[in-house]
Amino acid sequence: MPRLSPVLDPTDLPEAELRAAILDGELFAFRDGYCPIDEIEGTRHRAMTLARTLPPKVIVERRTAAWVLGLGQAPPSPLEACTDIAARTRIAPVSGLTVREVVIDPDECLTIDGLRITTPLRTAIDLARTEEAFGAPERELVGGLALLGRFGFEDCVAAIDARRNLPNKHLAIERLAAIEHAL
Repeated sequence: MPRLSPVLDPTDLPEAELRAAILDGELFAFRDGYCPIDEIEGTRHRAMTLARTLPPKVIVERRTAAWVLGLGQAPPSPLEACTDIAARTRIAPVSGLTVREVVIDPDECLTIDGLRITTPLRTAIDLARTEEAFGAPERELVGGLALLGRFGFEDCVAAIDARRNLPNKHLAIERLAAIEHAL
């Protein structure tokens, strides 16, 4: 017998059946989908729920990427994504989603259950470069990404230095150095 997806939506079963299964204690609501109660919500579930709702050409980045990777209890609002500037892709506006055009190499992305996402290293660097405030929560997030991706300050500096014309390059290095010294 074929097994259903670990994240269901009305394309899998009618909405009425999904809601009845919640009332029966067989499913729980998760973002825009439903999961069986014996599923432990994780990276795969987070990726699947976003992959079903986001435009196919976007790459999930920054805080949203960190959430997909298991850091944080809830995704940011709005969700954060980017597109490769070289792809010259136009994304129709989607409520609850911000999209930036960026220069990104294929090795700075990974795919989880159909969702393209920035790597932990790229995500950490982007957070250090783009966050307005960079307090304890942001440092903790970048530290978690470093543990997940098994990289350190030197790896971040090398990746930053490999880029020409990277905005907020020096700010990112200062912020990452502060995290390195705190450890």
